[in-house]
Amino acid sequence: MKRLNRLTLKIIILFFIFFNIEVNSKIVSLGAPESKVTIKVFSSLTCPACANFHSKIFSSLKKDFIDKGLVRFEHHPFPLDLAALNAEIILRCYVDKDKKFALLGKIYEKQQSWAVGSDINKINDSIKKIGLEVNLENEKMDGCLKNDKIQDEILTQRIKAQKKYKIEATPTILINEKEYTGKVNYKEFKKTLEKNL
Repeated sequence: MKRLNRLTLKIIILFFIFFNIEVNSKIVSLGAPESKVTIKVFSSLTCPACANFHSKIFSSLKKDFIDKGLVRFEHHPFPLDLAALNAEIILRCYVDKDKKFALLGKIYEKQQSWAVGSDINKINDSIKKIGLEVNLENEKMDGCLKNDKIQDEILTQRIKAQKKYKIEATPTILINEKEYTGKVNYKEFKKTLEKNL
């Protein structure tokens, strides 16, 4: 039995080396760790309200606060369905932070075209097309989707977030551990941030 397990492990390692698969399952973040303000966004990538928040807030937030070292932004996975889980897995195929956030933006931007239907294979193909737009290779994405470890880690992060923050809906946005309940527009969000700086 031990020989079989070692052989299986060797095959998996060789598979990942062959396809050069690097999986980063840590929290997707941008901005200096020592920033005075940390924003945590718990999202499901199939959630329209999450896409709406990202499209209305993120680009201005990055320019005005993140790039200046004032704010750290964290995208936390809270998948509500298999399609959202698989999109998270594809997102974590990228190691480069900037490309990760470019991919996150595209996933949200094209949400209505990929997060539809009940055929998970078609949904996966649609997500992978978005990955190809930011130069992720098909083989790498296929390898990531078959990686049980990253899937388990994403689901574990979701369970821990649920227990710690009692999340009832997505997106749940925390500014320095306090839930943001204001309007989803940049003007209001910016005011709240400035109070924390």
